[in-house]
Amino acid sequence: MNTTPIPLHMCAQQMAISLHDTLVLAVYIFAFLAGLPANLLAFYTFLGKVRKKPTPIDILLFNLTVSDVILLLFLPFKMVEAASGMAWPLPAFLCPLTGFCYYSSIYISTLFLTAISVERYLGVAYPIKYKLNRRPAYAVAASFFFWLLACSHCSIVYIMSNSSNNSNCYEEFTDNQLDVLLPVRLELCITLFLLPFLISFFCYVNLIRILTSAPNFQAHRKQRAVGLAVVTLLNFAICFAPYNISHIWENPEWRDQALLPSTFNASLDPIIFYFSSSAVQRSCWDFLTRIERIYVLPSLIRKLFCRDTETLGRAGPQELVTCSLL
Repeated sequence: MNTTPIPLHMCAQQMAISLHDTLVLAVYIFAFLAGLPANLLAFYTFLGKVRKKPTPIDILLFNLTVSDVILLLFLPFKMVEAASGMAWPLPAFLCPLTGFCYYSSIYISTLFLTAISVERYLGVAYPIKYKLNRRPAYAVAASFFFWLLACSHCSIVYIMSNSSNNSNCYEEFTDNQLDVLLPVRLELCITLFLLPFLISFFCYVNLIRILTSAPNFQAHRKQRAVGLAVVTLLNFAICFAPYNISHIWENPEWRDQALLPSTFNASLDPIIFYFSSSAVQRSCWDFLTRIERIYVLPSLIRKLFCRDTETLGRAGPQELVTCSLL
């Protein structure tokens, strides 16, 4: 039996492809396992709040949670794709649907993170005027606009569905398709990433400036607010910037790797939920307390996540309001 030896450079190429697919699959699995439980807990908490008497921040955080849950629910389809060597083995109609939900969730997150930064800034910079004029209806209208804006832009996935190559999903395009797709990508970068990032940067820089110069805020609350601002801006810089920067070039080879950090956003948002909402903190405390009844909860976890929440249970209503604003 004759066997044809495989050239060394082809073996190296196949190994590189295999390592790439393994890395993509590992990122998807980690984001799914780390993000889904936390987002479902946040979804349950915010759903209860929006059913009663929601504040604007509750509505914004609820929509951000819904966006993350949608991304995570469609992530198993991306796992199957990565496990199949980046080929699409699933029914063809799931390809554009998965891409549409995946990319829409990413850009919806940038818009709602920006809206949350504006809400925080207005609540600290203009507390009296903002308290008198804030209406949940404004947050509902803004949420509807954000969903419409992101979904309409990402509908390009359906327009660019490559019917000539069913083995790959939204990977290869003709020259005519690229003539349409490349300007849309650049517009996505400017409209749904760069502008939201600049607005968030302005709001959080001024928020930090106000808090650090205000003597009436407690030191630990200042530190928490500053930490939240830093985490949110890092979320923009680490999770969203690489993929959107790739839109500047025609079709860089590292686009797939640049997209991977965007998936981690769904795992990082629950941290923002925890420190932005007293209700999420109480839900986290109740959840960990129930686990402790069955298992011995490590003391380190209690110190990291339960210290503020345990104090929260003894706090008065006015302290809870201040906590939720920061």
